[in-house]
Amino acid sequence: MTRDLLTTPSYDLATAPRHDLLTTLRPLLTAEASAEARASGAEPGDLEQAVWLRLLERLDTDGPPVDPPGWLRRAVRAEARRSRRTTRLERPYETEPADETGGSPEDHALAAARRRALRDAVRRLPGRCPRLMEALLSPKDLTYREIAGELGISQGSLGPERSRCLGCLRRLLTPEVAARGARG
Repeated sequence: MTRDLLTTPSYDLATAPRHDLLTTLRPLLTAEASAEARASGAEPGDLEQAVWLRLLERLDTDGPPVDPPGWLRRAVRAEARRSRRTTRLERPYETEPADETGGSPEDHALAAARRRALRDAVRRLPGRCPRLMEALLSPKDLTYREIAGELGISQGSLGPERSRCLGCLRRLLTPEVAARGARG
């Protein structure tokens, strides 16, 4: 049925109601995201979520794209490229920063101060980010399914939501870290 809608000349996706547009594009998005995910190092669900967000933002501002399937393919590829760039720029720590075993009393005091600063910054995050970050930082080591159930959101939206929250947290902590470093 969906394939018929995409190929039927009389059915114009650009003028279709929003719900029809989303329903019709879902199988194509799933296929495109699955195809691009492996090469980009992203999860297919994360790519899908990002493209849905871009589409909904576009619908609110510019209306539907003239060629929705073509727009969707280009959007998936753009999100996959963005994911690859982000992955390339991220570097792992040489040592695990959370490894606080052993060490001197001064090391323990500094680690406790870092944990307090992190918890304070998490509480200042907007929206549902504080609850999500607290769940992720929980010593219970909750699974995504448990966190999604606890927060009342879909499991597929946790990855993108976590990314947005971590971006906010980075922006919040950067001035504090830079200011502390400048004093010394």
